Amino acid sequence: MSEQKKISIADTARWVAFYRAMETERPDAIFKDPYARTLAGPRGEDIARHAAGGRSTAIPMIVRTAVMDEVIASCVRNDRVDLVVNLAAGLDARPYRMDLPASLQWVEVDYPATIAYKTAILAAATPRCRLERIGADLADVDARRRLFASLADRGTRALIVTEGLMTYLTPEQAGSLATDLAAQPSFRYWLMDIVAPFVLRMMRRRMSRNLDPTSAVFQLAPAEGAGFYAPFGWRLVSYRSMTAEMRRLHREPPSMWFWRLVFWKQMREDATRRMGPMTGTILMERAAA
Repeated sequence: MSEQKKISIADTARWVAFYRAMETERPDAIFKDPYARTLAGPRGEDIARHAAGGRSTAIPMIVRTAVMDEVIASCVRNDRVDLVVNLAAGLDARPYRMDLPASLQWVEVDYPATIAYKTAILAAATPRCRLERIGADLADVDARRRLFASLADRGTRALIVTEGLMTYLTPEQAGSLATDLAAQPSFRYWLMDIVAPFVLRMMRRRMSRNLDPTSAVFQLAPAEGAGFYAPFGWRLVSYRSMTAEMRRLHREPPSMWFWRLVFWKQMREDATRRMGPMTGTILMERAAA
């Protein structure tokens, strides 16, 4: 991939959207996103087909989408979540494709350009819940805090979603975001993906050459797993191991037999891990809730 086509942080949304399109078009798809291919556009397909590690990273992204669908649905159904705040929402189309109550409030936050692009593409589509989009730069701490304060009053049991965001932050940035989220009593739950240090090193070796070093850098892989967020006001509710979920959903890559052979003990322990390195999806609860 040429220098002028380096993948920016905004490009990653189109990249992942194309993976959702790939899964949607399978006869045995584990989810359906009829908007994904249009949202991905030619740029998303180009990245997936030509970037180093492009298509090989499809399986974890597809499994992550399916698992987060399940967790969100469970939180809305069983935990009385009345507000979902999707930070760095990218080109996610869950408000349009998931079975959600019409009364549910859903707020998407991302860069203004991403919000404008998505709004234009989905102009003729009808969301299944009460959807609002907000253009904002989450790196602007003061603006972010004002935004969170304004959203906090909209619901009593909010679920925060940060799919594909945290790995791009430094530990200091992640801690600051976690602190700001925990400062709002109505922000009860937080759903995110997480990677272990070993996996982060693999991601860097495989994909970093294609990423724009000014905007898309893999940085966060806490050795303490979900425990990283405990000092900032969050406690673990559940952990869904990527390796276990790939097997459950029948989406293991062909090379998985080798990794199971080499890391059989770690993989067996990973499925029920409560502490230490994690790769998968975690749901956390505000500790003071």
